[in-house]
Amino acid sequence: MTVTASPMWKTMPALMYHSVSAVGGPMRDLAVPPERLAEQLTALTAAGYRLVGLTEALDLLDSGCTDNLLAVTFDDGYRDFLTEAVPALAAAGARATLYASVGHLGAHADWLGRWSPDFGPMLTWEELAEVAAAGVEIGNHSLVHHPLDVLPPAQLREEVVRSHGELEQRLQLKVRSFAYPHGYNGRRVRDVVEAAGHDNATEVGRRLHRPNERRFAVPRLQPTPDHTGADLVDLVRGGGSPLLPQAKRLAQPAWRLVRRVARSTGRNLT
Repeated sequence: MTVTASPMWKTMPALMYHSVSAVGGPMRDLAVPPERLAEQLTALTAAGYRLVGLTEALDLLDSGCTDNLLAVTFDDGYRDFLTEAVPALAAAGARATLYASVGHLGAHADWLGRWSPDFGPMLTWEELAEVAAAGVEIGNHSLVHHPLDVLPPAQLREEVVRSHGELEQRLQLKVRSFAYPHGYNGRRVRDVVEAAGHDNATEVGRRLHRPNERRFAVPRLQPTPDHTGADLVDLVRGGGSPLLPQAKRLAQPAWRLVRRVARSTGRNLT
């Protein structure tokens, strides 16, 4: 699907959350406590942002909407999204997209290795349906959270196509959005994601989404537990660091090789 941006397009911030909890250690920045999440959402709303899911934001922008749209997304599908994020979103009058790691539903985030218990259990299928019924967009985060860009073609297709089909069949809804596990993608991966039936996808990127950029590589900013509401408003308005995307592009080929070698030897890289 090729989408031409409206001439009224503005830059759009998108946020990437994971767990709504408090943890220590190396996973700390991937968890935002419930009270901090509520503070951040309230501050963004007060600053004039309209908080919606990613697909809704892209559709509104393409239709010429001039609101200060901000896409709110959550990766993985931890149970604390239902117990903590859904009430916080409702209180702030916000909507969001939740990307579910389909093969881990009802279990734990095994790709995190020894840190997998830190964020608690994943949502079950029944709980994911409850999240969808609350008005949250359900997106696809692949089957078992592999870095997709290092997979052989058959496994890549299995990760993307099977997870998309299971989500649509079991939830009886259209799944339009995809989040690349670990953020890594390339032309081959994006083509498979689009062919599977998605019409947009998101990476990490750590900057704002700009007019006429790829709809299948929407960048996101990452809130942390250290961002107060005011800090997050400043981050969103500033658009993140302009140096990070360039540095990431330069480092990606080498890092892809490291991950491919690690995968061949059975090591798990998060």
